[in-house]
Amino acid sequence: MRIKKPLVRLFMILLVVLAAYLYKEEDFFPSSIPATGSDATATVKLDFPSERYPETGKHIKDAIAAGKSDICTIDRNGAEKNRQESLKGVPVKKGYDRDEWPMAMCREGGRGADIQYISPSDNRGAGSWVSNKLEPYQDGTRVQFIVK
Repeated sequence: MRIKKPLVRLFMILLVVLAAYLYKEEDFFPSSIPATGSDATATVKLDFPSERYPETGKHIKDAIAAGKSDICTIDRNGAEKNRQESLKGVPVKKGYDRDEWPMAMCREGGRGADIQYISPSDNRGAGSWVSNKLEPYQDGTRVQFIVK
């Protein structure tokens, strides 16, 4: 019986430490809950980590400053068509990716998107990060990108 009390205390301490860590982890919790049903049009705020993906962050910030929308309405089914439209006539450049803003997965993407050449590691890392963050949200969800 004496062993159970210290184990329970240790377990409780570990839970508190884990909770504190997760609370402090700035991009662990989304700014809003996943949209379902009639909440699909709610706007989710997404703080983009430009310190981790500086080229992509700068591109998004510059494109928004130039008049492109900071809102991305998720449209996964339209991504391939949007990508084809936005990259049409933009030549491939060795050693670079063609980054689009708004992204292809956004209803706002496609023809007229802002395109910049950036390093593949920055572009693909950012794309993976965004994809993971938006995975719980259904198509039609509006996402406001905040880039500091």
